[in-house]
Amino acid sequence: MPLRLQQIFDGITEIINLYQPEQMAIEQIFMHKNADSALKLGMARGAAICAGMQQQLPVCEYAARQVKQALVGKGSADKIQVQHMVKVLLSIQGEMQIDASDALAIALAHSHYEQTARRLRQFGS
Repeated sequence: MPLRLQQIFDGITEIINLYQPEQMAIEQIFMHKNADSALKLGMARGAAICAGMQQQLPVCEYAARQVKQALVGKGSADKIQVQHMVKVLLSIQGEMQIDASDALAIALAHSHYEQTARRLRQFGS
């Protein structure tokens, strides 16, 4: 497990250095039926967050319901609905892995929430 966490940390660091993002968005932890899986997911998430923080990126976290609400308009949407909206919004044709659509959904939701916050600041609300 420590080697896998190092690979996640190094991989995220490499992506940050290559693409120079200004922010990082990640899904919040959720309750999982299997405690062992939830623990491993939490550790992987922690490695990713630490990589972002070490590169001095602000890290924004979103609950799955927030992502679904931003993309589909319904916090209880299923993964297929989210995947469909990702493909529509990004004009992606053909098949897409569900994990890839989940990652892109978080990025799109982050963009949506950031734009909304910017507009609110602009209009003084």
